[in-house]
Amino acid sequence: MQLRFLGKNSTVGDCPTLYNTDRDTYLVQGWKIFANDLLMQLDIPEGHTAVEVPTELFEFLKEDGLTAGEFRRLEDPIMVLTPGGTYLVQGLEVTDPQALSQMEIADYETVVEVPKAAITALLEEPRGVDLQRPAQPAL
Repeated sequence: MQLRFLGKNSTVGDCPTLYNTDRDTYLVQGWKIFANDLLMQLDIPEGHTAVEVPTELFEFLKEDGLTAGEFRRLEDPIMVLTPGGTYLVQGLEVTDPQALSQMEIADYETVVEVPKAAITALLEEPRGVDLQRPAQPAL
């Protein structure tokens, strides 16, 4: 698997990172989830895991030609917004030695692979919603 670095949301000791792959997927490197209340929100299938990342990490989608910024909708189980204002991102746990060798991964981090189509679907406007309709006047 070949990777293209899109961006890193780095503060001291924290390095969530976003990559594009040659498999039409994104790799999301983020913090391992240990909080039971967060894990209870997810139904993680065999071979999958989830990472926690700052919402700002996905601003780097612009490096791949996509609209950056906040997602217009979230979809279980791929993306969940936490009460702390971060995203839980669920995907296939990355075990490919070639891919992992191209990254610097701290002990408290792991990497998930998410189909590009799943991420781009979250950036689209919700279907069937009339966004041009004026707000109803207060009674």
